[in-house]
Amino acid sequence: MSISTAAPCTPILTDLVAAVREVVRRERPPAEAAQLVAHRLEGFLAQPNLLPAEFREGSPEKYRQHLVHTEDDGSFSVVALVWLPGQQTPIHDHVSWCVAGVYEGAETEWRYELRGEGESARLVAVDHVVNKAGTACGFAPPGDIHLVRNSGTSTVISIHIYGAHIGKLGTSMRREYRLPVTDE
Repeated sequence: MSISTAAPCTPILTDLVAAVREVVRRERPPAEAAQLVAHRLEGFLAQPNLLPAEFREGSPEKYRQHLVHTEDDGSFSVVALVWLPGQQTPIHDHVSWCVAGVYEGAETEWRYELRGEGESARLVAVDHVVNKAGTACGFAPPGDIHLVRNSGTSTVISIHIYGAHIGKLGTSMRREYRLPVTDE
């Protein structure tokens, strides 16, 4: 994944940041904050001028992460992800609550549960969803293990909002998983 940074430069992005700020200031539990932010984000996903051209550029090597905004106090970050066909994340979880909303195209997502301990530890596939343009979902650790992929033939753009300072961390991923995967 490559990362680029810039400040919000459209009125719609400024409004999105303000809407997220209002939710984050309520200091709700992480899972509740994620659901509230997801609901707010959905209202912006149909806006045709949400992202300027520089946040819509992909990379042939890996999906590209554009840091759109980080709140001054580090309480949240807004990121645009651009996925070319076939690009995907590793199986991973997150450092904080997370919201993902699809702006263009559709993301395929596999969700997992960690079961067992030590040598018997494995990931169990518990859900497979296609997140379409205009939809957003939110989740928080624990229980946030997933893989996201562009399974289509055109570029996918999604907006992700994290309850962390992604500018400092460089990524929202807490851990990558390389355990056996089963369909129990």
